[in-house]
Amino acid sequence: MSTTTDHRPPTATEDLVGALAEPDEATALARLTKPDVIHHTQRAHEHLFADPGLLSPALRRALAARVAEQHGAPRLAGHHREHDAVDLAIATADPTVAALVRHADLLSLSPALVGPRDVAALADLGIDADGLVLLSQVVAVTAYEARLVVGLRLVAGHDDGAGAGSVAPEPAVADTGERAKHSPAAAPNGLPTPHEFTRDQLGWLPWVEPIASEDLTDSHRAAFAGKSDGAYFRLLARQTGVLAARTRIDHAVFLTKAGLPRAERELAAAVTSKVNDCIFCASVHARKSAQLSKRPDDVDRLLSADVGRAVGWAPTDLAPLSAGQDGRWAAIIDFAAALAASPARATLAHVEALRTLGLDQTDLVDLVASVAFFSWANRLMLTLGEPYLPEAAASTTTTSPTTTTGATR
Repeated sequence: MSTTTDHRPPTATEDLVGALAEPDEATALARLTKPDVIHHTQRAHEHLFADPGLLSPALRRALAARVAEQHGAPRLAGHHREHDAVDLAIATADPTVAALVRHADLLSLSPALVGPRDVAALADLGIDADGLVLLSQVVAVTAYEARLVVGLRLVAGHDDGAGAGSVAPEPAVADTGERAKHSPAAAPNGLPTPHEFTRDQLGWLPWVEPIASEDLTDSHRAAFAGKSDGAYFRLLARQTGVLAARTRIDHAVFLTKAGLPRAERELAAAVTSKVNDCIFCASVHARKSAQLSKRPDDVDRLLSADVGRAVGWAPTDLAPLSAGQDGRWAAIIDFAAALAASPARATLAHVEALRTLGLDQTDLVDLVASVAFFSWANRLMLTLGEPYLPEAAASTTTTSPTTTTGATR
């Protein structure tokens, strides 16, 4: 990775996102305030497409190219297609590949509509737990990289057809049929599930078997160092290299001092979670934003906003998310929501509004990374398990080792 200040354009093998984003000097320097984001994003990418697994690297590339197109990142899609990706038009004649593509489309575009039956259907086709986590990471990491590329190009001033007078792209839509959001009255552990956004602490129950605590290796534990050994991270540890990189990206984006105030990074995470309809992630990061900003009423106003849902569960109107907020928070929310949409709806006008309100280049790069990371996290949380309300059992039960509670990403 280049860390010099001569603004040498990065290569795809050292910094793929930078190579595709084509940052100007100011944006390149702003990215270097958090070099771990650059380095570990590249490491996650390398592990994702090189580590052994049930899905061939060529199939992973083909799925990633498809997802990148869905998220409005044609440069990223083109990169994958240059690497001998499988031709899905031919490969989907195989029923298993066709099922993988359908699941990837759901995870990419309608993650809130995925349910445990979808996971079970893949298991019936021979996709084991490691393979399912790998498939999920291929889609979720690509959603993350796509938003980094799209967002950084906007920050660097590239138009890409997203000028102030441009029309927002139509939402991409998966073939969802008649399905609705998975929203049962109770989770598989018998505890009630949340149906509204909240700042209360929630639990999370996996649909895919995590690695048992006693079976974790030193490498597994190192991959989520600083996190709990709850079900979520033990599940993601099935793809150890990707998780190790992800943990370090998380720390660099959200826990370091440089960049956007932490309350606003957490706000961006909560906004992204609202767009994707991830009640669990929103609860964690709305709570953090409210605590850090000391603005719980404003955070609750965001959580209670109704964005409507169209076919495929895409939000129909993002404007209510910023209603009633002050100028700075409204602009942050508007940009975060637009970048989180599939495909991204963010424009140069959003960026200019943020600059007018005092956000500098480092702040803008940090905001892009915050949205991008939760475009990754939401897709894992929504499609590998479900939330539940832990209070009902608090006085009589201890937390099961197959559940997760509290703050997690």
